[in-house]
Amino acid sequence: MDGVLIYGFQSLLSWVQLALGVYAAVMLIDAAVRREDAYRAASKQTKGMWLIFLALATALLFILPIMSFLPIIGVIAVIVYTVDVRPALREVSGGGSGPRRGGSSSDGPYGPFNGGR
Repeated sequence: MDGVLIYGFQSLLSWVQLALGVYAAVMLIDAAVRREDAYRAASKQTKGMWLIFLALATALLFILPIMSFLPIIGVIAVIVYTVDVRPALREVSGGGSGPRRGGSSSDGPYGPFNGGR
């Protein structure tokens, strides 16, 4: 019975590692298609540095087992790109989503809010 549980856990980790590797590859492609000047305008590191970080993270996730130290660092780099760098690049590049494109922060759902003036 113990062997079945261990095999099942290893199988689950294999699927998680594959999903993280694919996601890291998608973020690598996303970083590669962004303009170089957008990284400078967003006050983030250079495009080349993020490409190196994400390429290493992708390679580590496909080569080493997920429970080792280096792939976990790679996952952290992918998370930082996803939640910090990518939204800043989208904002600078004008690639924001939703109906608030080009609107002010004081805009309401039916137009600008001017405080009753």
